[in-house]
Amino acid sequence: MRFDILTLFPEMFVGPFGASIIKRAVEKGLIEIHTTNIRDFAEDKHRIVDDYPFGGGAGMVMKPEPIFKAVESLMPEKGRSQVILLSPQGIVYKQEIARKLSQYGHIVLICGHYEGVDERIKSLIDMELSIGDYILTGGELAAMVVVDSVARLIPGVLGDEESAKEESFSNNLLEYPHYTRPREFRGMSVPDILLSGNHEKIRAWRLKQSLLKTLQMRPDLLSEDRLTPEQRKLLAEEIEAEAYNKRVKKITNTGDDHSE
Repeated sequence: MRFDILTLFPEMFVGPFGASIIKRAVEKGLIEIHTTNIRDFAEDKHRIVDDYPFGGGAGMVMKPEPIFKAVESLMPEKGRSQVILLSPQGIVYKQEIARKLSQYGHIVLICGHYEGVDERIKSLIDMELSIGDYILTGGELAAMVVVDSVARLIPGVLGDEESAKEESFSNNLLEYPHYTRPREFRGMSVPDILLSGNHEKIRAWRLKQSLLKTLQMRPDLLSEDRLTPEQRKLLAEEIEAEAYNKRVKKITNTGDDHSE
């Protein structure tokens, strides 16, 4: 897969992509990452890429001409390309989108700046993405997030393909707890089930823990239509058990020993 990043600050990408998993993926030829300085496509000798907004108002707006020319210079790949504008106005980026993007051979990321981009640039793009409901100084950090999250889904990038399948959000659940040596640490022990060697029981325990963590931390992810029959059963059992425990605790605290 090839990533092309259109930016005013290409130097920002040297450090993040020059280490760890992304660096190794580039060295293996699994992905390509190229940066293009939008200023190189400016039409004047001063390489101006922004101007005052029509109608007045604070700040500057990125001009359309340099961005159009920069994108069009990369379009030999257009058959399997996705052109994306990083913007706080875009749809919120999620793992499901990362999976879809990983199916393309070419992704062009446009990093916005200033007060935004000329609206006519929207005719160039396939998708407008936001990585969250907050404002950054530019789209560069958001572009790094997209490249990292998509690249790790490319076969061979992680090494162990199962890693990507079991991570948080991969099945709309948060990931189960992880433990490693030592078995005992400062009075805290590894759950016995993980030491049992019973792979089916371990799988069921991990699934239940994923459901519990998601219920506690991100209940919005527990859409009924996305849960498997097994997940619905485990979740129903847990909710019923939690309700029972709350009732017992209430009786204990109030001294009410009446039973139905």
